[in-house]
Amino acid sequence: MNVIVTDTGFANDDWTGAFRDAANCAANNCDCAVDIPSDAAPATLPRYANAPMIRIDFPSFADGRGFTLAAMLRRAGFKGRLRARGHVLADQYAMARRSGFDEVEIDPDLAARQPENQWLARADWKNHDYQARLRTQN
Repeated sequence: MNVIVTDTGFANDDWTGAFRDAANCAANNCDCAVDIPSDAAPATLPRYANAPMIRIDFPSFADGRGFTLAAMLRRAGFKGRLRARGHVLADQYAMARRSGFDEVEIDPDLAARQPENQWLARADWKNHDYQARLRTQN
């Protein structure tokens, strides 16, 4: 079972509903949880505005398109639960949260290689960005 990472650490997945592939959601009427690939066209994002949860795939830790999609969804007014899934590293957790993700879903192997304390070290994502550092220098 995959591990869910939040600002409080590791947890089990509490989502009990199913996920539907983005291609199978009706335009502007998707009331289920949606899986969006990292290569989704930004123009298609508004159709998922009513989804209770969106999960964006990260096929590689070097693929940052999911961060952009998350930020675009939040700027467009998406209020639901937003989850990054796949190859997100502990070092990228703060970026994921700043982009608009609520949580990250990782596999047990990654959780074993990067234990909870490494993720928690980045959980104070609001205070450790470059803007916060600049504010303290003034």
